Amino acid sequence: MDFFLLLISTGLVIGASYGLIAMGFALVYKATGVVNFAHGELVMLTAYIAFSLTQIFGLSFIPLMLVTIPISMVLGLTLERIFIRPMLGEPVFSIVMVTIGLAVILRGVTIMIWGPDPHNLTAGVTRDVIRVFGIPFYAAQLMSIAALAICTTLGWAFLRFSRIGISMRAVASHETAALLVGISVSRTHAMAWALSSGLAAVAGVLFAMNFKLAPDLWFQGLKSFPAVILGGLDSILGAAFAGVIIGLIENLSQGYIGQGLREISGFIVIIIVLMVRPYGLFGDRDIERV
Repeated sequence: MDFFLLLISTGLVIGASYGLIAMGFALVYKATGVVNFAHGELVMLTAYIAFSLTQIFGLSFIPLMLVTIPISMVLGLTLERIFIRPMLGEPVFSIVMVTIGLAVILRGVTIMIWGPDPHNLTAGVTRDVIRVFGIPFYAAQLMSIAALAICTTLGWAFLRFSRIGISMRAVASHETAALLVGISVSRTHAMAWALSSGLAAVAGVLFAMNFKLAPDLWFQGLKSFPAVILGGLDSILGAAFAGVIIGLIENLSQGYIGQGLREISGFIVIIIVLMVRPYGLFGDRDIERV
């Protein structure tokens, strides 16, 4: 029983990381219709920025996030303005290739600045074990789960009630119609990149605190992609829930079946689900009149 609870606790933590990263993917896709393949690299880069802030200023977790999130949002706005804004109106494939090129650049820049060696990021958080309903957690693990719950709630409220969120939904639904009613598509795209980068900062810092900070952190973006597909590319909340599902499936399959299944179980799940629901568990069915 203890082994099962340990697998559940670790699966929830990994799933929370997947969910936070997947929300960033889905947010950009919902507003722009483009998959940002540099999102994993943004997660990595913002985590390294947070690490440098702790080394220079000795910031604890809350002040660290209050500083890192705005920096990451400015970074997202800058990247969107330099690399993505000039591509508006170009084929989607061309924009996707730009994000892939941006990903390679960010990986190289990160290694140039911080080197290839792994680092520890604690941000002053205790390493004591806390039991919740008999399940053991570290404080940083509980913070990851809480962060996913908070970001999911704020994301729902933002898209449902805020003016910017409604604009994003309008642009995602019909870009031309949104332009006709006075919505700035370019500004909406920029805001989506900024908010996605803010989510990347939360995900990157918490993942580094729970596991490690290393240049291969970008790979978590690829590992989170099954959650995006499972939840639905256009469903931000669905991506969050699907991240937890993928994390639990990966950990349980590794614990009870074998190590190799952890790396492929998420992709097996999305293949099965997409054969039944091509738009994901929470995505919107795309209907066209002919």
